[in-house]
Amino acid sequence: MKKVFLFGLAAAVILVFSFGAVETCPAKVTYVTIGTGGVTGVYYPTGGAIGKIVNKKRKIYNLRVTVESTGGSVFNVNAVMAGDLEFGIVQSDRQYQAWNGTKDWKDKGPQKKLRAICSFHPESIVLVAGDDTGINSFMDLRGKHVNIGNPGSGQRGNSTDALAACGIDWKKDMRAEGLKADESAKFLQDGRIDAFFYTVGHPNGSIKEATSGRRKVHFVPVTGPCIDKLVAKWPYYAKAYIPIKFYPMATNKENVDTFAVKATFVTSADIPDDVVYAITKEIFDNLEDFKKLHPAYGVLTKQNMLEALSAPIHPGAMRYYKEVGLK
Repeated sequence: MKKVFLFGLAAAVILVFSFGAVETCPAKVTYVTIGTGGVTGVYYPTGGAIGKIVNKKRKIYNLRVTVESTGGSVFNVNAVMAGDLEFGIVQSDRQYQAWNGTKDWKDKGPQKKLRAICSFHPESIVLVAGDDTGINSFMDLRGKHVNIGNPGSGQRGNSTDALAACGIDWKKDMRAEGLKADESAKFLQDGRIDAFFYTVGHPNGSIKEATSGRRKVHFVPVTGPCIDKLVAKWPYYAKAYIPIKFYPMATNKENVDTFAVKATFVTSADIPDDVVYAITKEIFDNLEDFKKLHPAYGVLTKQNMLEALSAPIHPGAMRYYKEVGLK
């Protein structure tokens, strides 16, 4: 009888500790990755800023955000649609094109699982040229050696849009390079190209590098009647300027006129609502802290962060917007 009692007591003790182990076992952590862009652009620190804010609450949400440097907007859309990334930062024009199945998605068709979350900073189309090249206006690009951006990048789409609008065939009328954005500055300073395009928020490290070397360089205005027509035609383009105060080594003396898109934050319809809700809530609830993480975010308001979105807003984000009266 005593043995039976001891055996039962031991079993009870084991059972109690077993339940205790179950109760104290931490919940499974969900890992999500944000696709950004080159490390010298604003997309990469934007992804990092989101991760920094959300990861402070990782024990509350059981959510861990990581950031990946990628080839840019087209890559990010395709990776999100394929399930290789959970989130991506994408130019507003690329979001529009993906949702509508145009440009890089002409053969694939409309990307109907694409979902929007919010938008961030404006990104101006920048054209930087060496002072010794004779490129002082947009039309001076004929016959020059110019980096138009790597395939799938935002600058590739914007530069070819601008060139086509102004009647310049980049395959015939100039020597076009397909370098990544963070390679452009070195190539310009080394004299291996005459100029380069870059679609980016300001200030930008790569452009600072390009304007601070031995070779004197300047910003070329991306303006003219042909650019005016381009901006009027597409809802994702708007007039903008490059603030010269950020680039004191450039030979320009005043702000330089151009046009711009916006950086937008996207995901897939397959991503759970609670994950998107948590990230949206942390971005917006901590907006003032977020804005301090990069000068490009200075213009952000909760209202203008819902502009330039072509794809439907993800239900998880919409839940937050309705809670706080933004929708």
